[in-house]
Amino acid sequence: MTAPLRLGLAGLGSMGRNHLRVISNHPETVLAAIADPDSAALEAAVAQTGAKGFADPLAMIGQAELDGIVLAAPTTAHVGLALAAIEAGLSILVEKPLAATVEDGLAIVTAARKRNVRVQVGHVERYNPAVMEMGRLLRAGWLSTIYAITSRRAGPFPARIRDVGVTVDLGTHDVDMLSWIAGERPVRVYAETAQRLHATHEDLTFGLMHFPSGATGFLDVDWLTPAKRRSLVALGEEGMFELDYLTQKLTFTRSNVERPQMIGGYATTFTGDVADIPIQNVEPLRAQLDEFVRVLRTGDRPYVDGEDGLWAVAIANALLTAAAERRPIDLSDLPSRLAAE
Repeated sequence: MTAPLRLGLAGLGSMGRNHLRVISNHPETVLAAIADPDSAALEAAVAQTGAKGFADPLAMIGQAELDGIVLAAPTTAHVGLALAAIEAGLSILVEKPLAATVEDGLAIVTAARKRNVRVQVGHVERYNPAVMEMGRLLRAGWLSTIYAITSRRAGPFPARIRDVGVTVDLGTHDVDMLSWIAGERPVRVYAETAQRLHATHEDLTFGLMHFPSGATGFLDVDWLTPAKRRSLVALGEEGMFELDYLTQKLTFTRSNVERPQMIGGYATTFTGDVADIPIQNVEPLRAQLDEFVRVLRTGDRPYVDGEDGLWAVAIANALLTAAAERRPIDLSDLPSRLAAE
């Protein structure tokens, strides 16, 4: 039998604790080392798992015998830890966003290319089974032309987030998802932001993305909504998909524009036929770890790799620039800039 993969975990925040649970319960992984500066959290995690504990994640990277590492530390710490892991020859699964800035993200991607180390980015929504089924149906031609994609990601203010605002922390999910659904990168973005509760960063963003095909993307992200909301609508020529990330519910409503009728001189409104798409519920974080195991075993490119993460960071930061400068930001030269830097 193939030996379990020895993984290290850097960070025991809310996502770090989820990674701890999933890694500990996976049949092909063993949690060999954990790092976190919070001594109480570290002591509890070590007692729970039997992993070796480190107060400093750099010490863990340098001293523990690992096959791969999961980086769930604060966003601004990603670049230093990722570069250290890459230098040690360790493939990494780094929580999204890949980095706080384009420069830091590019440094990670460039170092990984030079060392031939795999970087997987934790855009966990891509592993949601409802998302994956919608992607399959889109590839099968259910929407021959996509007109618009609308995404909402909202919830209560997270006291744990201090180093970045809602655009980089949450909005990176949606710029990645909208690009993936459109099948292309945006060429122009615009945004409006607000700062209501956060001490130093924006906590509400409305963003617009324009794609080369003419499709339009809209994202609504905030830390102000008292209840968690995660939804997406993809509208196209034949109808629309509606998706709820939390319940993993997916529907398709067929367009009835081919059957207009006039009654009393007025056009009636038809509700399209709605189909509930069957979904086999799976925890996305577990599916994401399955992918990391595959990457570590085979050396293949991850489903969501460093370049995907870099683009998400670049688009999110362009949205912030658009809001700050109150003008649309042209991204048509972004591919060449990311390749040249």
